[in-house]
Amino acid sequence: MLQITKRYIYSTLGLLLFCFTALAQEPPKEKKLEQPKAKDSIVVGKDSLGLIPSARIDTTKTDTTKQKQPILLDKIKYKAKQYTRINRKENKIYLYDEAELYYQNTELKAGIIILDYSKNEVYAGRIKDSTGILTQYPYFKQGDQVVEPDSIRFNFDSEKALIWNSRTAQNDFNVFGEMTKKENDSVVFIKNAKFTTAEDIDNPEYYFFSRRIKMVPRKKIITGFTNMYIADVPTPIGLPFAYFPLSSEESISGILFPTFGERGDQGYFLQGLGYYQVISEYADIALLGDYFTNGSYGLRVDSKYAKRYKFRGSLNAQYQNQVRSQRGFPDFSRSTLYRIGWNHSKDAKASPNSTFSANVNISSSNFFTESQSINTVADRATNQTQSSVSYSKTFPAYPSVNMSLTATHSQNNRTQTIDMTLPTFQANMERIYPFVSRTGSKKGLIKNFNFQYSVNGSNTIRTSDSLFFKKEMFDDAKLGVQHRIPVSTNFKLLKHLSVTMGGNYEESWVFETLNVSDYDDNGTPDDITDDIEPIRDTLSGFDSHRRYNFSAGIGTTIYGTFNFGDDKKIQAIRHTIAPRISYSLNPSFEQFYDEFVSDIDGNVTQYSPFDISLFRAPGRNKSSSINLAVSNNFEAKVRDKDSTATEPKKIKLLSNLNFSTNYNIASDSLQWSPVNFSGTIPLFNQKLNLTFGGILDPYAIDNNGQRIDKFNIDNGGSLFRLTAARASYSYSFSSTDFEKDDKKPGGGRREETTYDLDAEESDAFFGKDTDFRDRLSSDPNRKKEDGEEEYYRVKIPWRLSIRHSFNYSNRNREQNISAHSLQFSGSVDLTPQWSIGFNSGYDFVRNGITSTQLRFARDLKSWQMDFTWSPFDTRVNWSFYIGIRSSFLSDIKYDKQAQPDRQL
Repeated sequence: MLQITKRYIYSTLGLLLFCFTALAQEPPKEKKLEQPKAKDSIVVGKDSLGLIPSARIDTTKTDTTKQKQPILLDKIKYKAKQYTRINRKENKIYLYDEAELYYQNTELKAGIIILDYSKNEVYAGRIKDSTGILTQYPYFKQGDQVVEPDSIRFNFDSEKALIWNSRTAQNDFNVFGEMTKKENDSVVFIKNAKFTTAEDIDNPEYYFFSRRIKMVPRKKIITGFTNMYIADVPTPIGLPFAYFPLSSEESISGILFPTFGERGDQGYFLQGLGYYQVISEYADIALLGDYFTNGSYGLRVDSKYAKRYKFRGSLNAQYQNQVRSQRGFPDFSRSTLYRIGWNHSKDAKASPNSTFSANVNISSSNFFTESQSINTVADRATNQTQSSVSYSKTFPAYPSVNMSLTATHSQNNRTQTIDMTLPTFQANMERIYPFVSRTGSKKGLIKNFNFQYSVNGSNTIRTSDSLFFKKEMFDDAKLGVQHRIPVSTNFKLLKHLSVTMGGNYEESWVFETLNVSDYDDNGTPDDITDDIEPIRDTLSGFDSHRRYNFSAGIGTTIYGTFNFGDDKKIQAIRHTIAPRISYSLNPSFEQFYDEFVSDIDGNVTQYSPFDISLFRAPGRNKSSSINLAVSNNFEAKVRDKDSTATEPKKIKLLSNLNFSTNYNIASDSLQWSPVNFSGTIPLFNQKLNLTFGGILDPYAIDNNGQRIDKFNIDNGGSLFRLTAARASYSYSFSSTDFEKDDKKPGGGRREETTYDLDAEESDAFFGKDTDFRDRLSSDPNRKKEDGEEEYYRVKIPWRLSIRHSFNYSNRNREQNISAHSLQFSGSVDLTPQWSIGFNSGYDFVRNGITSTQLRFARDLKSWQMDFTWSPFDTRVNWSFYIGIRSSFLSDIKYDKQAQPDRQL
């Protein structure tokens, strides 16, 4: 207590003396420091008796040596909470307690700051609080570089610094150095350094330790011998030297480390060994290879390119030579797999009137089932792949025309059939209103009359996987051009009826037609005449056919409300009906048909020369039908449970209950078509939507299952036969749906959470991606509050999603349930670090469990651990992964996968 009192007295006296001296002088106009006056270079001495001889008095008035201008003549800003003291004798400024100093691009905060303006140096350090604990660590920022040490010494002239126990962040790295020497803005030397991607640099989960490192901020770290520590325990992982790129503006080329492992049918492997090269500031490329000890190998090329405001895209190509088992064994096999992927998109700002895009996904049919690079249940179930490359250009002058050129590819991996268009040309002219000006009002029958024009030319190819990329694939190519001119108009009738009228003219050009000769048995023995087929010839040359149709419709919307009173729980029910009746006429085009004698009895068969053409001939049967359709919606107003609500709550009871059928006037039998119906019932605040639909046939069937021209009710049955039906629903809920919200009056439940099942369908019901070689996008899922980690919860969050589907078929009285399954998925967060997920289901038709996957994830802060297991599947497998989250150290991992048994 005595020491504190003395210190306080001395500090007070020094402060009063300083204030008195400052008041005696003229106060400076600006907060600048004066340059110290130069002292004489010769000092007056004394003789041996201690006297000052007059002959030795210095006659020099000023020092002729040029003094260095202090940097602090420039403007500086400084402040401190407890005191600011200027010592002119020492040429120093002392700042104490929450001290701050700003100069040019340098910012310094600390408990104590001492500025030597004669040497242009600054020192900053910590101070002790009332309990003796060191607080107010220095914060040093120069430009965008930040260092938080225990103490620092910095020279403004040379920009060199000595830093003790520094802490700094470099991209994903946090670096701690016992002693740091800053040479300049671009080079830093650190002694006894730790660097890690962990958030807590003072207590990291892991770190790399090196006695000497050289660091170029934002570019690289170069070290001597480096050892990896986990939980402050040294590991056998060490390197004689190491290089860590830190660049965030451009990528660094280098070797890509492989994954090691073993597979039962292919032996040991190195997977993903390769080299990454930066081609330019716009593109890069990665060349990778896989090798298995049984002779299998694979090559892969990955490239990405982008130019701002111009385009961006990626290219991926894979080739694999798959060898299964060993030569001489019965299950030995060899196959060649390939896959080509290309994605390209053009920025709309580059050229507003033209676009170019590509989405190519071409592969061998067995790639998704046999490739070792496919590790997801959803990808292995891929049965259809599609590709397209398109270019379009718009000519904006009136009438504007849009032209496009497109090449498409569609492949069925089950049937190994490939359909392609090489290419398709399309041109569309904008809608033209000939009886009104471009800016005039378009109302009424005449003014609303409009037409368009479009042309479509295609070259289609159908081939198989075995003929792909061979000249034989073009043998059955078909070429054709089609022109269309649609005409339409609409108007109001009696204010409430909407009338539409329209027609369509279509002309098709083809370049191949069919010619079938009559049956001929000249000179043929009687015993083989029945086996002779008519001769079918393909004729090359130009031909064309035309078709046209007409349609008209009228519709309206009717609203009906049933009021039950404001004091009732259900106050009102609203019924919205939208009926529509239309008429369509499709004439007969018999002129495009021919006939031939098909057998020895003289029977005649009709055919069209356009049966083999790209655009086939129009129908020869006249159709004149009346179409009936009605849509219904039911809504209700109910009293809100919230007593503070001023308006009743609106809920949907039944949405889009639709019925449709048509009556063919021109037909002599079976004039009514089946009635199609569908609808949606929203339940539980629209969290569960029950969708249903089906087909009702008014006609009966015979013993062979064929429809006959007799109503089912006249045949002893009901009014309609239910020939098909479907129903499905999905529901998602979580633990938050059952928690009470204390903020609401009287408690109440929390706001219910909705889930987009379509967006999460792959993850929810078919399992998550188990390819653990790319974990860069995984985000930590832990909660923090006031800087503290949450290690346990009183409540355990969970989520559950259910989907049930049902299909019924009864076209021929078979009463067959074609599909009936229940699928479910969910997750449980046992702790903020432990998460368990699952997806499975049951097929009631096949009486078996559907694809099942169990997922376990552990959040290890800067590390991530995952385990995925598929116990019930045709491809039973498991995968384990543990690795560092950061992209800079993504190669530091352990990845083990058990491949599924091969299906013979």
